[in-house]
Amino acid sequence: MPWEPIVKASQSSALLANMQDYDQVRTHFSWDQARSELSGLPGGGGLNIAHEAVDRHAQGPRGQHVAIRWLGKSGQVQEFTYSQLRDQTNRFANVLQSLGIGKADRVFALMGRIPELYVAALGTLKNRSIFCPLFSAFGPEPIRSRLAIGQAQVLVTTEALYKRKVAVIRSTLPDLRHVLLVDEPDPLMRDAASEPHAGTVNFQELMAQANDRYTIQPTDPEDYALLHFTSGTTGTPKGAIHVHQAVIAHHSTGKLALDLHADDIFWCTADPGWVTGTSYGIIAPLTNGVTSIIDEGDFDAERWYGILQEQKITVWYTAPTAIRMLMKAGADVARRYNLASLRFAASVGEPLNPEAVVWGAQALGLPFHDNWWQTETGGIMIANYASMDIRPGSMGKPLPGIDAAIVRAQDDGSVRVIDHPEEQGELALRPGWPSMFRGYWREEERYRKCFNDGWYLTGDLARKDTDGYFWFIGRKDDVIKTSGHLIGPFEVESILMEHPAVAEAGVIGKPDPVALEVVKAFVSLKAGFEPSEALNRDLLAFARKRLGAVVAPKEIAILPSLPKTRSGKIMRRLLKARELGLPEGDTSTLE
Repeated sequence: MPWEPIVKASQSSALLANMQDYDQVRTHFSWDQARSELSGLPGGGGLNIAHEAVDRHAQGPRGQHVAIRWLGKSGQVQEFTYSQLRDQTNRFANVLQSLGIGKADRVFALMGRIPELYVAALGTLKNRSIFCPLFSAFGPEPIRSRLAIGQAQVLVTTEALYKRKVAVIRSTLPDLRHVLLVDEPDPLMRDAASEPHAGTVNFQELMAQANDRYTIQPTDPEDYALLHFTSGTTGTPKGAIHVHQAVIAHHSTGKLALDLHADDIFWCTADPGWVTGTSYGIIAPLTNGVTSIIDEGDFDAERWYGILQEQKITVWYTAPTAIRMLMKAGADVARRYNLASLRFAASVGEPLNPEAVVWGAQALGLPFHDNWWQTETGGIMIANYASMDIRPGSMGKPLPGIDAAIVRAQDDGSVRVIDHPEEQGELALRPGWPSMFRGYWREEERYRKCFNDGWYLTGDLARKDTDGYFWFIGRKDDVIKTSGHLIGPFEVESILMEHPAVAEAGVIGKPDPVALEVVKAFVSLKAGFEPSEALNRDLLAFARKRLGAVVAPKEIAILPSLPKTRSGKIMRRLLKARELGLPEGDTSTLE
């Protein structure tokens, strides 16, 4: 599908945007100024994420405003005002104190998107303990490894998940002192005849016994708050540590990158087991005082459009995989729903293909605004903004307060900033933003290797155009070098997705004795298309015509589906390992 090189910002979005003039805001921005928008703990007691997200609203005029509206997968609806959320999170903080859990102790959560997960997260932060969310879809081994690496002392989970995934590994976790079991939200899921599990306690019973008054103790902005695990291409999962000061970046980027206003109805579709689901599914919307929608259910196009319509969502933050699935369902489905309330849509997880940006404008009435960040950055670093024209396929421009550059390693171990536009290199950020990770848990050397010559090296290759927009090329270990040319998989994938038969695409470099590597593509098909030799030839010809002989895939394999992480990233590493018969490595985040 053809598109214009620029999607113009709508005048209404620009006039209403929190940041109407990017250059002016960037020039005058400071993190100290951003900090002044938060209240801090009473009496100069420091900075605590849960206080900024919940208590300061509960104590003011927004106390009766709905903070969270939870939509159960079986049709249940449950609301928490900021005052009610304060009381519930106070109770959980008191539960932790009654168990002897205090500052810097690790509290893990293994649950679906149910209210207790959000209460546990915020109550843990109130108690100055460290909160670590896990994907409920993890199997026993990835759960065990993360609990062991993080030296978990408390685990909050459901009875069903405990029986299936935790009981079998409990004996291998000597640090795990307490397991709190949450009753299933769906009565049909409960087993009335089941006996209490040895070594566990009931979450609801503890909450009922706990006091709903709690005073957050002084919290240093550098006190550890969050532990997020992320998989590398090799080695064990890494636990990225974030501190309470990160809330400054969560709040600021919620305003500037997601354009949150106090009267918004916001829906972040990410699971808190992924950093987006914590930073922007819990913290940022609450610090900005909005109503946040939480959907327990899995993806379903009709369900999602129904939520957008019925809940009158105004700001929507989702993932490229979900957008591609909506595209696969067809624009006709979207047009059956009234999405007039929606004024801003954003995407994160992997680069958003240009076609998806334009499809949003055509099918939903507004484009998707892609942005870029990592588990390690803790918050959005580069984005397309409400008042700014979009270059489809671009990451956008750095947030105010973020200094980004394209760099290249030198022979002497230093790095050189590339000033020439369009030249490829590694994306690097100047350290110092509030949500920057403070380490990998118990892996100091692994952390130190992320920094060089005054830069945080992201491991992502990118380029910057003459207008200051950044463009993702690929991970350093994903980039394909063929016949002297560097090829970014994303570029090839984006073109393949323009073919009417292609739903998703993943591209790798396949070793070749002459070219070093050749481009190989893996695609899954949209409904109504079947694999065939004729289709394969058509795809090869289509890509060659659009990309040229050097960049186009030499081989295309059609698969039923492509391996993805729960956050929606296509796992090129896994495609390559399977193609070459290599060890698959850590697959714990596989969807």
